[in-house]
Amino acid sequence: MPKTRPDRHFLPKEVREGLALAQDRDRKATGGRLRVQVGRDWYPIRSFDANGFEVALDAAPKLRGHVEIHDGARMLRAALIVAGEPSGDAMRYDFKRITAVRDGAALDYVRNVDAPTGFITAQ
Repeated sequence: MPKTRPDRHFLPKEVREGLALAQDRDRKATGGRLRVQVGRDWYPIRSFDANGFEVALDAAPKLRGHVEIHDGARMLRAALIVAGEPSGDAMRYDFKRITAVRDGAALDYVRNVDAPTGFITAQ
């Protein structure tokens, strides 16, 4: 059963606006570095969780397919996404598949646990 996102429409308008202002403030404090790359285009991510992310509705078209999630210049994840539902001024995108990016090359052999970490050479 898929997880559903809590609906904020039951909150009063003033509370929703206050939450939006707080999110904008937090985004500015952290630099708002998370962004999604689709082809050659980049869109800032408003919120990100294990199930998907949100982008400003006026900034992003209906995205789908393969995307990359970046923190600044560093690629974090490669994902396959589908468009969710608009929520206020943000568009929700859900992950069909998400893969963490490796920071090193894959080994094509088994590394022994007790293998030496280096060799001392004679001088």
